Amino acid sequence: MYRPAGVRISGSFPIPDTMKAWVLGDPGELVLKDKPVPVPRKAEVLVRIDAVAICATDLEIIYQGPPAMIAGGLPFNKNFTPGHEYMGTVVALGPGVDEFPIGQRVTVEIHAGCGQCKRCRAGMYTACLNYGLNYGEQDKGHRANGFTTDGGFCEYQVNNINTLIAISDTMTDAEATLVVTAGTAMYGLTELGGLVAGESVVVMGPGPIGLLGVAVAKSLGAQPVILTGTRDNRLKIGRELGADHVINVTQENAVEAVRRLTDGVGADYVIECSGAAGAVNDAARMLNRGGKICLAAFPHEAVPVDVANIVRNNIYLFGIRGEGRSATHRAEAFMAQKRFDATKIHTHTFPLEDLPTAIRYAKDRVEDAIKVVVKPQREASARTIAAE
Repeated sequence: MYRPAGVRISGSFPIPDTMKAWVLGDPGELVLKDKPVPVPRKAEVLVRIDAVAICATDLEIIYQGPPAMIAGGLPFNKNFTPGHEYMGTVVALGPGVDEFPIGQRVTVEIHAGCGQCKRCRAGMYTACLNYGLNYGEQDKGHRANGFTTDGGFCEYQVNNINTLIAISDTMTDAEATLVVTAGTAMYGLTELGGLVAGESVVVMGPGPIGLLGVAVAKSLGAQPVILTGTRDNRLKIGRELGADHVINVTQENAVEAVRRLTDGVGADYVIECSGAAGAVNDAARMLNRGGKICLAAFPHEAVPVDVANIVRNNIYLFGIRGEGRSATHRAEAFMAQKRFDATKIHTHTFPLEDLPTAIRYAKDRVEDAIKVVVKPQREASARTIAAE
């Protein structure tokens, strides 16, 4: 049984020596294997994973490799377990850890920066200058679970205490996996200035981040909140999450529609979550002079941008990576206060053992899957039953 030296455990949460974990072989090849349960070090805890969501970035990693970077190279055939949007229960404490009790339900941020570079010291740990350096003589202590080290498509994982957000028993497992997605939207609004009450916000792209971007913007008092997209079923969910107006870009010109809805002036902010080739240019033309764009998605190929239009109109352009500046903590507070219902984007749940089917749903959007969650199958504790 699991009893590493210096690690505190509890008889209430027995931990096996090995666990089931999905391991990435060749591109697109996942195999369920037994792996040793990882051991938490200083400033780390062991999390029993209770649920993990599938993100579009997970699919890119599984099939293409980037943005994952294991031991400085592609993740294939390195015994790597992907998956980064997970939650669970703290079941063991590394040496010196007293910030979280054993038994605490938590959701996790992805990134733990090195803590010593210029960006980490400024709170920009998702832009850590030692990103990916966590191996051999290059070990600077950086971790990005599911990107530069093992992720959550397994039964247990270690996490730095700085990546943990305590959650209450009233939040379901599935909802808790969505906190980091809401945190990414919150990070985008933070970089745009944070205080958006009374300001107009356009969200481009009704994927998970875009839909929760609508919810967060509306919770912060933005008026109006406008959502653009190509699928009416997604736009309908955006309405339910607080969008004042929705625009189907296959049926009308989005720039003209935004201008009309803002009395010809243009919007104050745009959060770009679509990754469409012409999105940056459209976003800039939706804005009033001095407006701001946050890029939370990106095209997979280089695209032309009308820089002259951006300069002439004093447009500010920001790019974000992940869930930085502790925005996930603020997003969790909004969700705990029921400011919005993030579960509206959760559509399917599968057992962890059936991850390939879950990935197919996420990849092919079968039956309009938006956010797919997998859960390890184990005997539920009383508190988990109560939470579900």
